[in-house]
Amino acid sequence: MKTSILPFGPQHPVLPEPIHLSLTIENETVLEARPALGYVHRGLENLVAARDMHQMVQVVERVCGICSMIHAMCYCQALEEMLDIQAPPRAEYLRVIWSELHRIHSHLLWLGLFADAMGFESLFMQLWKIRERVMDINEATAGNRVIVSVNVVGGVRRDIDEDQVAMIEKELVTVEREVKQLSLTLLTDFTVKKRTKGKGVLTREQALELGAAGPTLRGSGVAQDMRQLGYAAFKDLDFEPVVETGGDSWARAAVRFKETLQSVDLVRQALAGLPQGDLAVKAKGKPEGEATARVEQPRGEVLYYIKANGTKHLDRLRIRTPTFANIPPLTVMLPGLELADVPVVVLSIDPCISCTER
Repeated sequence: MKTSILPFGPQHPVLPEPIHLSLTIENETVLEARPALGYVHRGLENLVAARDMHQMVQVVERVCGICSMIHAMCYCQALEEMLDIQAPPRAEYLRVIWSELHRIHSHLLWLGLFADAMGFESLFMQLWKIRERVMDINEATAGNRVIVSVNVVGGVRRDIDEDQVAMIEKELVTVEREVKQLSLTLLTDFTVKKRTKGKGVLTREQALELGAAGPTLRGSGVAQDMRQLGYAAFKDLDFEPVVETGGDSWARAAVRFKETLQSVDLVRQALAGLPQGDLAVKAKGKPEGEATARVEQPRGEVLYYIKANGTKHLDRLRIRTPTFANIPPLTVMLPGLELADVPVVVLSIDPCISCTER
């Protein structure tokens, strides 16, 4: 039987990200998928030569707007380790609150896109309507909806008062209730299960061997979450990684749906245990040496490596984003699928190509 090579992307009606794949197909069946990775030189890592270590906090937030808070937190934690300083307890709790709010709105954004990919336009609108409540919380507490810019080396620059705590708790009640109301459609609808069950299967062994991260990894039965390292205030909070064992597109969607509700609970725990005290400690001295930091983004583990020479400017900044880790597993998921299933399976890893081709 004659085979053909079909270019998939970078423009596709379903995908919000410019991913490009070369698909070898026979009739309507995918035989092989080869990713075509490029490098869009945005200059973010190279800016360490022009921006000092404090100005770079705002730069790394621009790697990805949806998880900007977590990028900045990871960068600050690497520098704090190098400078041998510890953010105050209140700052650590506030970092958790804002980072989990980012996780909620990222997952709701993705769930909406996932619903839209399968033709559920009204479900897409409802999920994004819920997401607007989370964006409003960000704006009310940090002044911005997406890139909140609250992190500084040594802590945070903003605080929340008792009225804002009450407002967040009230909004989260509505968010939780409305998300739960959509569970029947998102997880049990016939069409959803038909398009996702058994599609794009990644076994536990493949996930580990190929270095999958985040919901892509946990959807294959691996209970690994960087928040278990206990950074920031996670060491004081009670949670377990959300795991599904199916390894298919449905399992990855279920992990993100359940993590959305888990993040609501984590924000509540952090608000309930929010200690009094300072927001930041002064970052004294100049960083020297090497340091790494790992945190859990909505898409998975992000790793920051910094190298400093004793001046206010860093020598090197290197960032490994979770989509970079999840593209090799994607090439294993696609062979054997029908061509019509490819967009949904590609979307199931929640790709962020602007992060990857940085």
